[in-house]
Amino acid sequence: EALEAGKVSLSDTVPVSEHAYHMGGSQIWLEPGEQLTLDEMLKAICISSANDAAVAVAEFIGGSEPVFVERMNARAKELGMQSTTFRNACGLDEDGHLSTARDVAIMSREMLLNHPEIENYCTVWMDTLRGGATQLVNTNKLLKSYNGITGLKTGTTGKAGVCISASASRDDLRLIAVVLGSSSGKERFAAATSLLDYGFAMFESALVPIPADAPKTLPVQKGEEPTLELCYTAPERCLAVKGQGSALQAEVELPQTLEAPIREGSVIGSLNIKNSQGILQSCPIIAAKPVDARSFSGCFRRVVNALWLTA
Repeated sequence: EALEAGKVSLSDTVPVSEHAYHMGGSQIWLEPGEQLTLDEMLKAICISSANDAAVAVAEFIGGSEPVFVERMNARAKELGMQSTTFRNACGLDEDGHLSTARDVAIMSREMLLNHPEIENYCTVWMDTLRGGATQLVNTNKLLKSYNGITGLKTGTTGKAGVCISASASRDDLRLIAVVLGSSSGKERFAAATSLLDYGFAMFESALVPIPADAPKTLPVQKGEEPTLELCYTAPERCLAVKGQGSALQAEVELPQTLEAPIREGSVIGSLNIKNSQGILQSCPIIAAKPVDARSFSGCFRRVVNALWLTA
């Protein structure tokens, strides 16, 4: 997000502090005062799970690791990760540092959907840093064995066990499998493989178009504008049990009219994707633009225009 906001660039140099240097677990043995580009640090994090690089990047972007962790927790809350609390930037065991498979899946989905460039790092099998002196080997062995694998990240600690968030894509279907608490790497990858295999065998990505007669605007009372432009946020596709995708339907739920003021982005209604058993997914329909409440001058202009047209 800092990259997309233009606050940092991949070519920026990231310094290594004493704090980052003292990180345990997997690392690339950064030295205090050493500098690598942000691009190189991201390679170290995504390919080799380098804790020292993760903390160095956190300090670079946040000013300090605690400040960056505060941002992590705030973002987790925004994403709906209700059972997650971060205590550090690298995932090492610490009192109160907790998450769940569901929350890891939510975080993984956010990365893949809205920051797809992450795949450029997570799908690299081998790379080098420091002019070839440091070799990076990806800890995700599924890159070599699973058809359609697109990432994402492994992790291992004493309390969490051997873990992975694995993502894969085949045709139009993209899946995420999260495994926590395995006893070995072999068990971790086998469990992730089984989950992904089940998903691809049982489900399909179904095209669910927005109804052709879905309103594009709604009338607005007491507004500077007579109508509000609507924005449909529903995805073009929805997950369905294999063979049942054609039975899905999209239904629009909207009020008959609105009253100003209306803020841009306000939720106006919903597009409900349904099957015979009920609603599978509800997607918000939002205000594409704001509509201010009608001012005295606006009312005056309308009266004058009306009189002019009837004169």
